[in-house]
Amino acid sequence: MRSIDDIDYGTPAIQSLDSLKLVSLEIDGTPVKVPAGTSVMRAAATNRIDIPRLCATDTLDAFGSCRLCLVQIEGRKGYPASCTTPVAEGMRVSTQSAKLTEIRRGVMELYVSDHPLGCVGCAPGGRCELQEMAAVVGLESNRYGFDGAKRFAPIDASNPYFRFDPSQCIVCSRCVRACDDVQGTFALTIEGRGFDSRVVASQDESFLESECVSCGACVQACPTTALLEKSVIEKGQAERSVVTTCAYCGVGCSFRAEMRGEEIVRMVPHIDGKANHGHSCVKGRFAIGYATHGERITKPMIRAKISDPWKEVSWEEAIAHTASEFRRIQAEHGRDAIGGITSSRCTNEETWLVQKLVRAAFGNNNVDTCARVCHSPTGYGLKATLGESAGTQDFDSVEEADVIFVIGANPTDAHPVFASQMKRRLREGARLIIADPRSIDLVRSPHVQADFLLKLKPGTNVALLNALAHVIVDEGLADEAFVALRCEPEAFAKWKTFVGNERNSPEATEADTGVPAAQMRAAARLFATGGNAAIYYGLGVTEHSQGSTAVMAIANLAMLTGNIGRRGVGVNPLRGQNNVQGSCDMGSFPHELPGYRHVSDSTVRGTFEHDWGVTLLAEPGLRIPNMFEAALDGEFKGLYVEGEDIAQSDPNTQHVTAALSAMQCIVVQDLFLNETAKFAHVFLPGSTFLEKDGTFTNAERRISRVRRVMQPVAGYADWEITQLISNALGYPMNYTHPSEIMDEIARLTPTFAGVSFARLDELGSIQWPCNAAAPDGTPTMHVDEFVRGKGRFMLTEYVPTTEKVNAKYPLILTTGRILSQYNVGAQTRRTPNTVWHGEDLLEIHPHDAEQRGIEDGDWAGIASRAGETVLRAQISERMQPGVVYTTFHFPFSGANVITTENSDWATNCPEYKVTAVEITRVTEPSDWQQRYRAFSKVQQQLLRERRKSKEPAPL
Repeated sequence: MRSIDDIDYGTPAIQSLDSLKLVSLEIDGTPVKVPAGTSVMRAAATNRIDIPRLCATDTLDAFGSCRLCLVQIEGRKGYPASCTTPVAEGMRVSTQSAKLTEIRRGVMELYVSDHPLGCVGCAPGGRCELQEMAAVVGLESNRYGFDGAKRFAPIDASNPYFRFDPSQCIVCSRCVRACDDVQGTFALTIEGRGFDSRVVASQDESFLESECVSCGACVQACPTTALLEKSVIEKGQAERSVVTTCAYCGVGCSFRAEMRGEEIVRMVPHIDGKANHGHSCVKGRFAIGYATHGERITKPMIRAKISDPWKEVSWEEAIAHTASEFRRIQAEHGRDAIGGITSSRCTNEETWLVQKLVRAAFGNNNVDTCARVCHSPTGYGLKATLGESAGTQDFDSVEEADVIFVIGANPTDAHPVFASQMKRRLREGARLIIADPRSIDLVRSPHVQADFLLKLKPGTNVALLNALAHVIVDEGLADEAFVALRCEPEAFAKWKTFVGNERNSPEATEADTGVPAAQMRAAARLFATGGNAAIYYGLGVTEHSQGSTAVMAIANLAMLTGNIGRRGVGVNPLRGQNNVQGSCDMGSFPHELPGYRHVSDSTVRGTFEHDWGVTLLAEPGLRIPNMFEAALDGEFKGLYVEGEDIAQSDPNTQHVTAALSAMQCIVVQDLFLNETAKFAHVFLPGSTFLEKDGTFTNAERRISRVRRVMQPVAGYADWEITQLISNALGYPMNYTHPSEIMDEIARLTPTFAGVSFARLDELGSIQWPCNAAAPDGTPTMHVDEFVRGKGRFMLTEYVPTTEKVNAKYPLILTTGRILSQYNVGAQTRRTPNTVWHGEDLLEIHPHDAEQRGIEDGDWAGIASRAGETVLRAQISERMQPGVVYTTFHFPFSGANVITTENSDWATNCPEYKVTAVEITRVTEPSDWQQRYRAFSKVQQQLLRERRKSKEPAPL
């Protein structure tokens, strides 16, 4: 339980106390001044007067059900609940009296009849709010005994992460309200009345079988141990905790990692986390078992050929071997024959060092990042239109949105904590427009219904966005005053003529998009006239041949309607991985130095040269696809890959693995022997986010601290390994702590100028730009003017993808993610999350399935122009006829075996979302899957041979 100073019971959301009228009152004879609207309970807490409570928490709205927080107010009848009673001028409140004590003890007796004092079910050393409150009111026994039916109710241990013990439940409704108000799933309810009332999941199902999404909000809200983490039951209470930042999606939730020595007990969402406000999802809260999984590699390994067994070596030998091989390759094949790939799963500091290693020690610009294959079009499109390669708002901005436009994103699965915040705003009355080829969960969920589902054909985002803009221009709905004040007039005039052309009308584009013209017109009117309108988009926008064009079209739409530069509006890219934004900020692209400044800029380059003591190249290096092509041409021979699995995540797997096979030295630095490591010659064991210090930057540009909670099991954090390689190559790096790396980042990157570990510890987190003009950061960008000065409207001609359906390949495959799994699944596949999603499935519309004789659960062969694979079919009305869908979390599924090399015209971001395929009913794996299985067996045998050696086996 938190102290009363930390808990907010009914305080209104305020920017400044000075902006509200203060109310004077008296509580237990003490004068108090608080803002109008403050609850009596909160007013008492601000003066360190603690009122007994059970239903009031720091994450739920005041409810007034427990009747423990009753007070007496002079001149009023009865005993009102202090958590729901607002203060009033001159009010005189008594929180303690003989009568209040009598009432509270009577209430508490009823509670402990459902949950006996001194029960044996609590975890060792655990704290129970019920027992604490019983002590506060002086209750040691009760008159009613403990003979109710719940005493014998069976424990529900179906969920892999927590259990529900009805015998310890006091039916306080906190879990139900947490599920409703915080998560928005409405999976729990109270059934029955009086002593027969009980908490049930869905239609009285087990937690595992119910609609519960295992976010843990109910567990966190429970005042007893009726809902409790299994890890706490098994390990007991934690001895210490460390606040850190989640390493899953781009929301960047803050957690308290609770520890016993070097063992993690549980992750508890941090109430002061500005991205998550004390909420979490199943991955961040529970799916952490991968950190101590037995398959983690904990010793460096080398081999001469990928057909050789791995040989465990010391760190010194592994680093020396890596440096020797890279020097040899450059001596034989030239300076540009090697490069590096950074990861969005690594910290800003680690990413900074990798790109510095490539530029300063390798002597070239051959550095790229996994953002290439997800959000590189965001950087290009927003830089061209608004002047900065990032989203414009903080997450809390959605609370002031009147219209929410979600395009190419699935927040409930990919960004669930932010989705809960979005759903709260929708339940309050905001309108919703969704553009997606598939009916995502957000279309219809409890108390949320999309006003428009624009179920477009994959690959037609630009046509749809142009059509919406056409309606707004054609019907005179544009914010002409905003455009005249804030945007380049010549560019706007040219764009207005372009978008106003009849070929961009809903009627003209209806055949391309598949969306009825009337729907497009109505959605455009709502967006333009519905008040504050905010756009949220994801990989369904960027991972197309026109990904950059679509991002520019989104920015055009926001500028056209004046929906930028204030709260409740804006252009909001939902980043897929935890540090996609940061990996881009740190200069991971081959054409940009940190801060999105081109390598050809001699002034910028000179700043880095002076600080780093080397001469830097002015020409861009190789992108990831260029590296593959150069490898196949015999010109690119060595690659350092930190925390990324390109063999599984990049498109056209057979092309990627052929390129990897052509290289002479691949160095993989990761937690597990992933798919890329099968082609590696050096494996350097990496560290999890729990084993390092640093920072992540989330989708709202929020820089948050990552703090070490346990020692690296392999001996080094990732930044230390990169430093060792650089030193072995002859370029000295001598950092003693990641805070020193951040100091260098701040010194050389204007948008990070005011950022330091000390400042982050003081403020909790900071949204860049953070500099002299914005010392506390920038929640909303482009407020008075755009970063580039005037906003620039860009022409966004719709160019259909070259990936066409035909008689041989009549269906379109599109891809996405699912709640319980993450990216290539390296982490989540090694946790109990596989209970919910143990394989990648192929969703197919009933009509398409019936035509092909495919039934639910059948094996379906999928053939494209790039390759073939086999997946289990899932018949789903969520799909539209002609479109099928799968995820890419399991390597054996081979989802990227069938995706093609088509990519965005500006950034080479792969067109994952549009692949022409045919589906047939089959009974055995594809040829590729059989080769994969055979190759994997060989690699596992090589690993077993390593383990039989005299060297100690890894964890």
